[in-house]
Amino acid sequence: MNPSTPPSKSDSVARCGAAVLTIDLAAVVANWRTLRAQVAPAVCAAVVKADAYGLGALQVAPALARAGCTTFFVALLDEGVALRPYLPGAEIIALLGALPGCEAEHTHHRIVPVLNSLGDIGRWQAYARTTGQRQPAWIHLDTGMNRLGLGADDARRLAAEPERLAGLTLRGWISHLACADQPDHPLSAAQLGRFHQALARLPAGLRSLAGSSGLWRSRAFHLDLVRPGAALYGLNPTPETTNPMHPVITLYSRILQVRTVDTGATVGYGAACVVARPSRIATIAVGYADGALRSLANRGHVFIDRQPASVVGRVSMDLMTIDVTDLPQALVQPGGWVELIGPNRNVDAAAADAGTIGYEILTGLSRRHHRVWLSPATGDQWTS
Repeated sequence: MNPSTPPSKSDSVARCGAAVLTIDLAAVVANWRTLRAQVAPAVCAAVVKADAYGLGALQVAPALARAGCTTFFVALLDEGVALRPYLPGAEIIALLGALPGCEAEHTHHRIVPVLNSLGDIGRWQAYARTTGQRQPAWIHLDTGMNRLGLGADDARRLAAEPERLAGLTLRGWISHLACADQPDHPLSAAQLGRFHQALARLPAGLRSLAGSSGLWRSRAFHLDLVRPGAALYGLNPTPETTNPMHPVITLYSRILQVRTVDTGATVGYGAACVVARPSRIATIAVGYADGALRSLANRGHVFIDRQPASVVGRVSMDLMTIDVTDLPQALVQPGGWVELIGPNRNVDAAAADAGTIGYEILTGLSRRHHRVWLSPATGDQWTS
């Protein structure tokens, strides 16, 4: 996108939009293929929970399915139900399991639950008895996160009482690494050991431990199936080195107004910025309702035609103010475009500015942005 012109002269909504978010589905597919090659012969699934990390699961998941992905992880049953018509032949797995009373919905829509406790296993087994059919499930073993999953005592109990799995078709076992983004963190190796130790006493099934970062650490973590999420969407799974993934999104917003202020003038709510010199301040059409975090106040930056401009004052609901004093006046005009995320400032850099992680930036992207998905098969597809 040329920052000085509208994103598409042929699309009136985009041309009149205050902010435009572009999602490159070809880049998502390329990232999945990179990850698949990294872990072969293990299966490379795709995590598309939280609306594909905010980028549109109904667009992302079918693109991945066409590329050959056959296994998709969501968090919630509702997410899987929404995807099922678009993924008729895929396995869709709900990480948060089957809530009591919702078992039949899982069966009807073919959403396989991850069972996270002995209680979950007991309810799913009871449901299988009422249907007279074996019901598929994955089972989560906690190896060090202490969030969800069977702890060591429960895993031993399950191993000693295999009848608890009667009526279930066991698809596999999962666990989750706590520190995979930190190379050589001792907990990762410890978790791998605990996972193997637990599985040695339990029935055979597919084994899945690694996500986006874990699959880059060692082939020992690949096992039978990996579950990348963030890396698919361009976040760096190896923060200590160059990002091996392709960038996926760009986000541009409009300049609404440019004003000149004198030394000592204040900008924005709370007079949180006092300018130290005569300055030009541009106001752009993006705020915390759009996912621009308030923590960017007086510390973030954006780009106009590859030149940086600092955020000044507080971020408000719909607006952000930036200091454009040192930029050529011709570049900074009402209606012009400002790069919030793009070739000069990727998602990880935007997150660092805000003191957070790329996951929060992506999942916080507002539906107020005009969205365009760049399809690897059919070209530009504009969708609000």
